[in-house]
Amino acid sequence: MLRGNSPTKVDEKGRVKIPTIFRSEIEQQHGNEFYITSLYGDSVRVYPFPVWTEIEQKISALPSTNVAVKRFLRNTNYYGQIVTMDNQGRVLIPPMLRESAQIRDEVTVMGALKYLEVWNAETFRKKMLDDPLTESDEQALSQLGI
Repeated sequence: MLRGNSPTKVDEKGRVKIPTIFRSEIEQQHGNEFYITSLYGDSVRVYPFPVWTEIEQKISALPSTNVAVKRFLRNTNYYGQIVTMDNQGRVLIPPMLRESAQIRDEVTVMGALKYLEVWNAETFRKKMLDDPLTESDEQALSQLGI
């Protein structure tokens, strides 16, 4: 499971180094290929390619007329690209997604259990302040057994 947070920087070519806290687990379990995409264009999702393949298999079993499936595929394909991690542990964020999510300078790389999220550090700090965990959220999680 990918968990935790690791601040890092984007280099001049738009590459993000996969932090050490995530890299060894990903390499051992999944290899060095990734599907990099976004749902909304405000952040980057870095899926180990085998994890993304599982998602595609689930989607392919659903009706192609399902509106949510169409939207999901539209967005993830628009922003998506297959990339290979280099020997230094860096992955290239596609230029269009890098611009949309403002992935430059300081970023935060967070584990999201099966994939990584990359956020512009300032945007994420603002999101944490503007959209905090609430008591209602805690109740909903409690009902889910968490």
